[in-house]
Amino acid sequence: MTSICDERGQELLYGGIPISEILKKDIGIGGVVSLLWFQRCLPPYVCKFFEMCLMVTADHGPAVSGAHNTIVCARAGKDLVSSLVSGLLTIGDRFGGALDGAARQFSEAYDTGLSPMEFVNTMRKKGQLIMGIGHRVKSLNNPDMRVKIIKEFVMEHFPARPLFSYALEVEKITTSKKPNLILNVDGVIAVCFVDLLRNSGCFTREEAQEYIEMGSINSLFVLGRSIGFIGHYMDQKRLKQGLYRHPWDDISYVLPEQYN
Repeated sequence: MTSICDERGQELLYGGIPISEILKKDIGIGGVVSLLWFQRCLPPYVCKFFEMCLMVTADHGPAVSGAHNTIVCARAGKDLVSSLVSGLLTIGDRFGGALDGAARQFSEAYDTGLSPMEFVNTMRKKGQLIMGIGHRVKSLNNPDMRVKIIKEFVMEHFPARPLFSYALEVEKITTSKKPNLILNVDGVIAVCFVDLLRNSGCFTREEAQEYIEMGSINSLFVLGRSIGFIGHYMDQKRLKQGLYRHPWDDISYVLPEQYN
């Protein structure tokens, strides 16, 4: 069974809408995402939010796991798809894929009535990280402009944002302990995505929960970062970079005799 696209007729349909009409309405890539991922035309502010998320997650330099993998594969002479996939396969809880985890953790804490302080203390007692909190480089003293941009858009355009507000209260607690325990770009996208699903009026509560549970929150990061990975692949080819070999002076050799 399939329900998002129909190519059998004279004209391709996305979510039941002819492709010519989609182009005439100029709904953008956000509108196409709304049709193919959610089977409905979502409001302009939602489509704009999608597009902003794709733009701010498109790349974060060559040092991160996914970009590094893509670059290494490109320099090893691999093709575009192989290099892209090698980068995408690094996405998970440790790199870029914290959106689903953050969405679940924050929404479950909020729904069960835990105060922000109770949520933080509960996670600490469990010995678990709060997904979407913390950054290796950014902090209160060195804020992430990507997060600031999304925060400002959401506060201006979202009709309701209870989980976003809850996450900001959690951030106040975590940053009082360490300044780099900020609500990061994964976290802010995750909680705002949940608010969108629950409070835009476009989804039932059951539909919203189903999208959270199926892992759809990571989708924006995966799609957005693919743009950057492809850019790194093309960059290495354009620069005619040779086979990558990691420098010896950056490797700590821990040989068996050193354990004795």
